[in-house]
Amino acid sequence: MQNNSTKNIVILGGAESGVGAAVLAKVKGFNVWLSDMGSIKPKFKEKLEEYHIDWEEGQHTEAKVLAAHEIIKSPGIPDTAPIVKKAIAKNIPIISEIEFAGRYTDAKMVCITGSNGKTTTTLLTYHILQKAGLNVGLAGNVGSSLAYQVATTHHDVYVIELSSFQLDNMYEFKANVAVLLNITPDHLDRYDYKMENYAAAKFRIMQNQTSDDTFIFWYDDPIIAAQLKQVNTEARLLPFTARNDEQCAAYMADDVLHFNLPENAWQVGRNELSLKGLHNIYNSMAAGLSASVLDIKNEVIRAALADFEAVEHRLQFIRKVGGVTYINDSKATNVNATWYALESMTEPVVLILGGVDKGNDYSEIEPLVKEKVKAIVCLGVDNTKLHNFFDGKVPVVTDARSMAECVEKCHALAESGNTVLLSPCCASFDLFKNMEDRGEQFKENVNKIS
Repeated sequence: MQNNSTKNIVILGGAESGVGAAVLAKVKGFNVWLSDMGSIKPKFKEKLEEYHIDWEEGQHTEAKVLAAHEIIKSPGIPDTAPIVKKAIAKNIPIISEIEFAGRYTDAKMVCITGSNGKTTTTLLTYHILQKAGLNVGLAGNVGSSLAYQVATTHHDVYVIELSSFQLDNMYEFKANVAVLLNITPDHLDRYDYKMENYAAAKFRIMQNQTSDDTFIFWYDDPIIAAQLKQVNTEARLLPFTARNDEQCAAYMADDVLHFNLPENAWQVGRNELSLKGLHNIYNSMAAGLSASVLDIKNEVIRAALADFEAVEHRLQFIRKVGGVTYINDSKATNVNATWYALESMTEPVVLILGGVDKGNDYSEIEPLVKEKVKAIVCLGVDNTKLHNFFDGKVPVVTDARSMAECVEKCHALAESGNTVLLSPCCASFDLFKNMEDRGEQFKENVNKIS
């Protein structure tokens, strides 16, 4: 059997996930090399140098990559990337950073996925467990890399936000508590434009679960319901719903959230939750159930649900000026996320849509747009699809090519008693670095309004 020092681990991708995996591999004695086709940020280069890890940027040296015994691939790199295709052809095992980290910790894993609400639910669950005094780490798409934390610190529990991309390269990893919030069309370009492929990727979150483990899911999601029929699992199933249905582990009746576990039943009023909107009922139920399963006291969960602060770029109140409320929901990169944003609006809306369309079907939000939206500002390089769908359905549909122009147009269109909502339905990469950059630019320009 090989010892680690003779085993070549190649990391593809030199950001948070890749560098964390490289550090853990180095600490465990592997022969480590990291390669990034783009440029590596200075802070990550410093970390690689600190641990004496060899790296390259701006290319993948094929001979070195294909000399790997195992490749740890950053989630943003698709299987269609040329170097990945060559590695697959050579039968080199390709895993995710999370899969690798899971080999070296016996901490409990609370893993959260879904097309929408992942970040809020992850941070809310982490907040509850912190408030309960647990030694808890935050990882995945939020917090720092799981692998880096496993290499450098010790936690008893991790709360991990997982995208479908991360789940794609996970095989032996097990979630003690798996949460699936919803499945709506997103990232279909990575799944051959087949919804069943995307749904199967999400369901990998419950692979390897035993009768000691728990699967928490939204009861009313038709795609989850259909997929569950094809899955054999020993895990305890805990469904949640916003309807009055006592069969579910969490449900809502008369604006009260009921947590209905046989070993522990408790309630919290909807008006006590710090997060508003229907989507946050689901997020609060999922987080509350996760904490209950981990034996956190009801009063701690209730208090944490009441004092949690909202996630940046997700229905984030920016300011009210001239009677107009400005809301940053830049994190809404798909149609379903925008549906939840519009559902929670109580004033006439000037809606900012646009960016990189990932195969969106806008008919899902059409009824809410007709009911609540007075104007749409299309913020993107190519707004043709938006115009083709929405022209004639709302009084005004106009274009902006920069955030400054967009906010200026919204300011002109909105009247006192209106809400300007940035909830784009689309990815941000045509005009912005990422969705955070889009949200920050929105805030910056809104704060300039006098």
